[in-house]
Amino acid sequence: MPVNLDKPHLWKTDIAQSVDMYNDWFMQFAPQAFRETRMKTTAEVEAALKFTDNLRRIEPATLKDHPKVLSTLRMATCPPIAVDRLVGLSGASKNLVGRMEEGRIPSRMDPAILEGDLQKICTTIRRMADPDIFVWLDRGAEPAEAEVYRAATIVADRLCGAMANPIIRNAQEKRQLAAISAWLQARGYRTADNGTKFNGMAPGTFSFRMNVPVTLEGGRQVNIPVDAVILPKNARAGQLPVFFEAKSAGDFTNVNKRRKEEAVKMTQLRNTHGPSVSFSLFLCGYFDSGYLGYEAAEGIDWVWEHRIDDMKKFAI
Repeated sequence: MPVNLDKPHLWKTDIAQSVDMYNDWFMQFAPQAFRETRMKTTAEVEAALKFTDNLRRIEPATLKDHPKVLSTLRMATCPPIAVDRLVGLSGASKNLVGRMEEGRIPSRMDPAILEGDLQKICTTIRRMADPDIFVWLDRGAEPAEAEVYRAATIVADRLCGAMANPIIRNAQEKRQLAAISAWLQARGYRTADNGTKFNGMAPGTFSFRMNVPVTLEGGRQVNIPVDAVILPKNARAGQLPVFFEAKSAGDFTNVNKRRKEEAVKMTQLRNTHGPSVSFSLFLCGYFDSGYLGYEAAEGIDWVWEHRIDDMKKFAI
């Protein structure tokens, strides 16, 4: 039986309450999440400066040993440069730059080509290093500790600014899953044992970010992550768990750009595990009638976080 998808007369009120809830959380906790990330990022930038002798020795060997410093070096230029811009300016392999951003060097890349591309990146970074931040470069002298810390803080701010939305999104998702966990535990549910598969869960257990196998067109099988997987206490033998995807949004635009993602995931689950799959959303934030109408048309139901007790209507 539908819970919210068939009640459009409630959507307007729920949207307003959900937006208010998200905004209240953002004002109270988003600055803290951002500051914590900035502190961690500042320490990482300081390490990158140490590896490069405070930007005075940017060499291929350094990038090969510490490829992750590249993201810091991109933010140390004037102006800061994005991944694609670095590829265009340096002429280095896009695959190489992408892998370095992940902290790796391509294992099969020809050594001579690798060395040449790393040299191109180093030349570009050295040429564009921001003289107003790294004031000691023109002096040719050892920087003061305060100068290094100031530079690291500025670069960390640039990195965090580029990652602001993911930082907030990750913090919000963590909070949403904590809310689901608290609601379930208050009703006697417990966390599934480590290593438990979705079809081997015990009744009255739940798990977060669990991989569920699905079969794609052509027969290829892949695992897709599901945010919350819950097997009701009164589950029958062989009954599938209830699946929830935690969704939050700080504006109306992005959710409508990505609204097809949930429909694709539900289709994959139902094509693989049968039409009885229960896949719903756990929403907090800016989800307007256009988004809700699209999901409802796809047969996807939802629970608003500000009315979390609606979860019991899914036989949980």
